[in-house]
Order: sequence, then C-alpha cells, then structure tokens
Amino acid sequence: MTGRFVLSGAPLDESAVLAAMTTDGAGAVVTFVGRVRSHSRGRDVTRLDYEAYPEMAEKIFAQIADEIRSRVEVIDVAIHHRTGSLGVGEVSVVVAVSAAHRSQAFDACRYAIDRLKQIAPIWKKEHSPDGAVWVDDRP
Repeated sequence: MTGRFVLSGAPLDESAVLAAMTTDGAGAVVTFVGRVRSHSRGRDVTRLDYEAYPEMAEKIFAQIADEIRSRVEVIDVAIHHRTGSLGVGEVSVVVAVSAAHRSQAFDACRYAIDRLKQIAPIWKKEHSPDGAVWVDDRP
C-alpha cells in the first residue's frame, strides 16, 4: 500500500509506512500504531467495525499534515486508516512522522492522532458479547 494518506479495507503494513518516512535527513521517525483492544469502557470487545467517508477522509489526512507543517518543522507525514471489520489485535491506524529532531517528530505525531480523532470522517462500532454500539471518541 503506497501513498502518504491512505484509507483502506485491507490490512495496514506498519513497517512499509515506517520505511517510507526514513530518509537521510530524518534524525527521528515517530510512529503511532492503533490496535483493536479486547476491553473498552468496562466491556469486553470482540471486534470493531470502521466506516468512513472515503472522498473526504484522505483530504482530511492531508489537511492534518498541512496543519502540522504550519506548527512544527517536519520532513514528512503519513496517515493510514483501516475500514471494515477488525478483530482484536489488528491494526486500525498508523501515523508516522519524520523530522530532523525527536521533539518535533513526537509533537507532530501526537498532534496527528489527536486531530484525526477530532475531525476525520471515520466512525467506529464496538462489538461485544452483549451487543454492538457506535462509539464517539471525539474529545
């Protein structure tokens, strides 16, 4: 899977995203990998379903990267998010940032995942043994 901003129904390749961020000028590459966990909000979780508005999601990913570049000096940003049904342990999101220095890379990566949760047109349904509920993680 290539590209900096990807919304995909296929499994995400976190090592490929990391490799794409590695350049000679990058003194730091920071990644965030979100995985489906087995417990949330006091309930067991058996799987998550992600739905998205594809025409907007990748544009929002690019917007987040532009926001980062206006705040912090970075070399590159990648955001990949999965859609469809994901089991416990599967990767739902990969965010990677390269920068000359670690502080910029850490700040930018945190900003990216926080902003993604705020504005990306992606919705999550949690499934548990006692049913399913749509979850709003927006801060």
